[in-house]
Amino acid sequence: MRQPLHERIRSDFEARILSGELAPGDRIPIEQDLMQHYGCARMTVNKALSALLSAGLIDRRKRAGTFVARPRMHSMVLDVPDLPSQIRERGQVYAYFPIGHRLRPPAPSRDDEMRLAGGGDLFELEGLHLADDIPLALEYRLISVLAVPDIGDATDIEAISPGSWLLKHVPWTEAETRISALEATAEEARLLRIPQRSACLCVERRTWRGSDRITYVRQVFVGNSYDLVARFGATR
Repeated sequence: MRQPLHERIRSDFEARILSGELAPGDRIPIEQDLMQHYGCARMTVNKALSALLSAGLIDRRKRAGTFVARPRMHSMVLDVPDLPSQIRERGQVYAYFPIGHRLRPPAPSRDDEMRLAGGGDLFELEGLHLADDIPLALEYRLISVLAVPDIGDATDIEAISPGSWLLKHVPWTEAETRISALEATAEEARLLRIPQRSACLCVERRTWRGSDRITYVRQVFVGNSYDLVARFGATR
């Protein structure tokens, strides 16, 4: 499915801002220059800039122009890790085994699902992360189709793991992580090949791009096979 032009403009500038190519305070080209560069109407440019503004990535100042926004400061940050990279850095062979996926509406009785869907559908995935062919973590993930409209056409999302695909294609601006300990259920234990009620580490994460909710993921790790290291400070 071809990406609408306003989405391509938004995506171009979002990538340049989040990569650091455009720094906080840098001026965004004026509308006339963007219209000429992309060969489009003012309304298309306005739609792209409005999306960047809603995401908190730019500031539009009357009579001054449009600038890259300065990041909001947080007291602590827990980054979103790329699990395949972490496993390979440990010298192990990473693999992802897909269990299933489907497109479905949010459950009306689940407020969290309704908020994530935002009026659209959800793309649900379940799979297993392996290190040296040994199960490491069971993953359950929901993705907002409204925030990630290309998700249904993605053919490589399970080849590289859903988390890696999202980090590559849908840059996030905010994340919330919850970490807890639990005992593996019978089904979790079967898939992870561990005794039932074994100690596991559960990591739940939600990510946003501006005000748009992107994904919810729940990962259950074999307790003695994974540790989580975080660096705390201001956002980059």
